[in-house]
Amino acid sequence: QVQRVESGGGLVEPGGSLRLSCAASERTFSNYAMGWYRQAPGGKQRELVAGISRSGGGTSYASSVKGRFTISRDNAANTMYLQMDSLKPEDTAVYYCNSNPPSDASWGQGTQVTVSP
Repeated sequence: QVQRVESGGGLVEPGGSLRLSCAASERTFSNYAMGWYRQAPGGKQRELVAGISRSGGGTSYASSVKGRFTISRDNAANTMYLQMDSLKPEDTAVYYCNSNPPSDASWGQGTQVTVSP
């Protein structure tokens, strides 16, 4: 079973930065396009905020984070990252990594990001 473990979340003030990491267990990590997703409080639907191609050469971003977030991956280390700068209170959410499109069987616990004064 594929396991993906997210880390790096925390409490940060508006304008601050965080770097999230996603460690994947599968040796075929490089076979998958990947994405970072988030689910905001209040029962909002989980949304894709950033995607990256299998090689890492192609990236895409939701309009709400474009210019502030940067997705990257290290296939040799089976790890993906999300650098988040200029954070805003509306970025508060649980952040998850998964393939893109996502696999229902591969959602992890996520990592909580809270942006608050």
